[in-house]
Amino acid sequence: MSNSVLFVISAPSGCGKTSLLKALIKKIDYLCVSVSHTTRAPRLGEVQGENYFFVSKGEFNKIKNSNGFIESAQVFDNNYGSAKQSVQDLLNNGSDVILEIDWQGFRQIKQTFNRSVGIFILPPSQTALKERLTNRGEDNQGIIDRRMHDAVSEMQHFNEFDYLVINDNFNVALNDLSTIVQAARLTLTQQSDKYQDLLKTLI
Repeated sequence: MSNSVLFVISAPSGCGKTSLLKALIKKIDYLCVSVSHTTRAPRLGEVQGENYFFVSKGEFNKIKNSNGFIESAQVFDNNYGSAKQSVQDLLNNGSDVILEIDWQGFRQIKQTFNRSVGIFILPPSQTALKERLTNRGEDNQGIIDRRMHDAVSEMQHFNEFDYLVINDNFNVALNDLSTIVQAARLTLTQQSDKYQDLLKTLI
């Protein structure tokens, strides 16, 4: 049985989740991010198969209808989904896996994976979040206002997760995430599975 853990990390747009996860992956060897499918268009600098698998709505629905996603959701006007086989293969290979999905996806994951761990990232304030969205320079004011509205709605679901990280100071938030990931491999269930032969000789 794999001793791997499936992490779901959620955050409103502009919370710095992507930057934190890039740093986290570099810090922890056995950790990787499962690349999701999406029907939205690539943003500047995004790479097919690295940031997302960018697919048409027809392709997305074909995978969904064949039960190929362990979770899927509509965010804004686009669809997102995590391929079941890709996630399972990574877990079976001994990697801890991160899914970057929203609270809707985590609800679905919890029904399938007993060993899923949910982490929600929040900004230090609504003002800071709006500044981050504005400073990215990617969206017009109308889109920023909509993202802020959706962020407030999304943040109301923080209490459905197992851990809460506030991204006020990047290094502090990164250390918090690292601590959570490393501790998840030290639970009684994880350690009992990993060291079952040793435990038999000790007890």
